[in-house]
Amino acid sequence: MATERVVIVGAGHAGFQLGASLRQGGFDGAIVLLSDEPVLPYQRPPLSKDYLDGKIGLDLLLMRPEAFYRDHRIDYLPGAPAAEIDRAARQLRLASGERLGYDHLVLATGARNRVPPLPGIELDGVSYLRNLAETDELRERLTAAEHIVVIGAGFIGLEFAAIARGKGKPVRILELTDRVMGRVVCPPTSEFFAAAHRSKGVEFSFGAQAVRIVGRNGKVDHIELADGGQLPADLVLVSIGVVPNGELAADAGLAVQNGIVVDAQLLTSDPAISAIGDCCAYPSMHAGGAMTRLEAVQNAADHARCVADRVLGKPHPYAALPWFWSEQGELRLQIAGLTAGHDHTVLRGSVESGEFSVFCYRDGKLLGVESVNRPADHAHARRLLAAGRQVTPEQAADDGFDLRAAASARSG
Repeated sequence: MATERVVIVGAGHAGFQLGASLRQGGFDGAIVLLSDEPVLPYQRPPLSKDYLDGKIGLDLLLMRPEAFYRDHRIDYLPGAPAAEIDRAARQLRLASGERLGYDHLVLATGARNRVPPLPGIELDGVSYLRNLAETDELRERLTAAEHIVVIGAGFIGLEFAAIARGKGKPVRILELTDRVMGRVVCPPTSEFFAAAHRSKGVEFSFGAQAVRIVGRNGKVDHIELADGGQLPADLVLVSIGVVPNGELAADAGLAVQNGIVVDAQLLTSDPAISAIGDCCAYPSMHAGGAMTRLEAVQNAADHARCVADRVLGKPHPYAALPWFWSEQGELRLQIAGLTAGHDHTVLRGSVESGEFSVFCYRDGKLLGVESVNRPADHAHARRLLAAGRQVTPEQAADDGFDLRAAASARSG
């Protein structure tokens, strides 16, 4: 049966890109794009960077102006959260009670902030940085803050810390593990970024665990730590990761395990339902086929393109190389590939200069490359890894080795 109506739940990067890619590919059926937020689809990465810093406004955050959706016949419904999937009837019920029929349903429901079970977590002054409303609130609170504590030393926590320090605000970061960005980068990269933030005045407490947020008159006053210590705080940013939004799928009887489970073509167990972006777990060819869930704009957009191809009659397994980036003050971190599980690293460039790349290997095979202020290395690494080519540890260690030529070499 031909696909005549595609309904997309979620209007983040994945949902928006799917609608755009379907039209670009010549899809002539109906497209309905749902969002639980009241605004046009917008970019997420600038929220923790230029938007939080006040350098850009909402107009520059938007994916496209309102006319784009009209011109491309995408029926965009803001403030329309989905409530239930009726798989037998191929209908989606909205929280408003309205029912939408679909030929193909795509879940691009994203993820939400992980909220720690801390007493006092509900106090005024406890903030998050995931969507536009949270960022607007945080930006206002940042202006008056005098004692800032960040819980979690991942991308978001460090990006926020860089902006807060740039405004002269004192910042202390609590991290339960022993290094920054430990889930996504190797130790040499962690050490460099921790030192760089310290040089700007950021204070770190590694191995520290908050056990209570204490308030005064309903507002944050200080944080109590597991070791008995206390930290004054009038602004607390919680940035300890996210939880995939899989409840809609689970309630419909679809498999959910660290995300909505999909196959290599991003289909759920129901052939009329796909899942894309942060909300889904898929078998990654770049992780040896292991089920993988990623939080990245690239992954969301490439997932969308893969599903669009399938709807347009050109199905193929999802094979895009994962890549990520983070801007922290004057430092730009770019990652090509998945470096988890590496057993050997090779440094290329100079840590002292603040421009270097770390090549991460397992059993002599290049898994990924972490580049700091070396965009050319990142571009070459992406081409290499996407093509399935390799650079040996010896080649990576050789400053004279032509990485560009290796990336450009023809296979066979």
